[in-house]
Amino acid sequence: MRDRAFAIVVTLVVWSLAGALFGGLFIALYEVLVLLGLSGWQPLLAGAVAAAMTTAAFYSAMPLALVGAMAGVLASIGYLVTAGNDIDLATITLVAAGIGIAAGAFFAWIGRKNARPLAETLTGMLAGLGAGIVLLVVMALTSVPIGPFVMAAGVVALVGTLFQFNEHWIVQACHGWLPDSIAAPLVAGLIAAVIGAAVWLMAGMTTPMVFSSERSAIDQVLGEVPNGALGGMLGGAVTGLILELLGFRLEEHDFV
Repeated sequence: MRDRAFAIVVTLVVWSLAGALFGGLFIALYEVLVLLGLSGWQPLLAGAVAAAMTTAAFYSAMPLALVGAMAGVLASIGYLVTAGNDIDLATITLVAAGIGIAAGAFFAWIGRKNARPLAETLTGMLAGLGAGIVLLVVMALTSVPIGPFVMAAGVVALVGTLFQFNEHWIVQACHGWLPDSIAAPLVAGLIAAVIGAAVWLMAGMTTPMVFSSERSAIDQVLGEVPNGALGGMLGGAVTGLILELLGFRLEEHDFV
């Protein structure tokens, strides 16, 4: 009984932290995409897919995700040092992604090549796509505005559920046709690109001359991130508890 209670507590903590990461990232991506001119279904769907892929990589392949994150940080810092005030989102993202791919290739070279991280990331992508579509339908059917807290909680709950229910068969379906050699570079490159975009946003906040005309818009983006993180934490905790009670044990999950 004590072991069971401990497992539930650990599940709540892990899912809460993962939900906070996912929710904050999703809302940040959503707001940035709106700031860049996307509208309608585009920012919600793209934000849900990108956040789900990133969180799935961290959840299932932590060492590789950390390699990609470190590569993204170093690449972004190097870009900021050389670019000065001329900071471009596409450029910093591409630079970070390129360094992330190289770091992922080195990680695969010194370790055991494994296609599972890419399969897990693809599972996250499909879960994010499904969750985004469901949320779009709900928003279309209701006239009540949905704020970032509720939006993040709903997306986290949907993505977590879809991921757990579909992870096994998607990973099995990907086994055999995904090249082992490209899995680590692609996943690390994805993580690094997201880190590069985050650094771009933070650089805009700390360098007034760069984004002087969009200052208030970026302030609004960062102002919504805590609501997204709190909503994601709630959605993750509730979903994790329900899945644990249904028999989806966190301790039985395969990590790579």
